[in-house]
Amino acid sequence: MVTITLMGQLQTSDGERDCACEISETTTVRKLIQQQGDALQEVRQLMREKKLMITVNKRIASEDTTVHDGDAIRLVAHDGMGGSGLAPTV
Repeated sequence: MVTITLMGQLQTSDGERDCACEISETTTVRKLIQQQGDALQEVRQLMREKKLMITVNKRIASEDTTVHDGDAIRLVAHDGMGGSGLAPTV
């Protein structure tokens, strides 16, 4: 099982901050987030916009980082200027 923790203002579509994901084989952060479907839709959008900071097991990571059973992923939105990255774009 891999745990995804959403930090700051991020949350799932159900308002949750933690997701427990069963994996049967090694995968990447990107694929794992995509597999969560609508629950992490906002996170997927931030990832496409490069407005997501990622850690795996408390180490800075990227969407291409490999994750294994038992890993802990933390995600936080950013806009590159200290903001949350969640404000509407103008």
